[in-house]
Parts: sequence; C-alpha cells; structure tokens
Amino acid sequence: MEKLGANTNALNWFEIPVNDIDRAQKFYETIFEINMQLVEMMGMQMAMFPTESPKSGGALVKSPNHKPSTEGAVIYLNANPDLQLVLDRIGNAGGQITMPKTNIDPETGNMAFFIDTEGNMVGLHSGA
Repeated sequence: MEKLGANTNALNWFEIPVNDIDRAQKFYETIFEINMQLVEMMGMQMAMFPTESPKSGGALVKSPNHKPSTEGAVIYLNANPDLQLVLDRIGNAGGQITMPKTNIDPETGNMAFFIDTEGNMVGLHSGA
C-alpha cells in the first residue's frame, strides 16, 4: 500500500449534500463571510467553496445522489483564526450549534459541531 507523501493531502475534495442550494449557499456565505461560485456540472448544482489550493477544495452539492444527514462521515471546516467567530453567526443564519467550542488540547486547538440549514452535521476546527 502506498503511503501518503509529504506533498499529498489526505483530503482531495469534499461535498456537502443539500436540498436547497440557494438556502445552503446563503448559510455558508453568511457564517464564513465568503462568496461561493454557483456552477452546474454533470447534472448537479454546486456552490464552490473558495480555495487557494487545487489539491483540497469542496462544494455544496444538490443531486439525486446527495442526501443531507447528521449521521456518517463528518468533515471539519477550517474556522481559523477562532472558530467562535463562526459559531456566533450560525444561529442567526438558520443553523444549530450541537457542540460549543471545545478545546482538544493546547497544541491541536479547538473544535465544535453544528447542523446546517440542510440537516448536515459539520465540524469546525481552529487553532484558537
């Protein structure tokens, strides 16, 4: 089995399933204070997260194969410099915090969980 090398990311791409692409895009743009590009690709509606690296990116995706859920794999979105700033915007944007800012350890930083407007459980991580 080939090992992940120093120039390889464990995460190449992620997709967050949505039922309402406009509602979900507004939610994520609000809580992260970002702009997402809406595209259609291979019969799917996608709102792309901004990224500086083509090696790890992701999108909100609406298609028959994408079903929002609070069960299954959990992704952690980068909420640096302090995930509390993101948590403070979640309720007003229509989401629900399910685990507040919690310290993992002094070196690893902090984590939290929320449920988005589509019913997905998503994690946040930040150094502070």
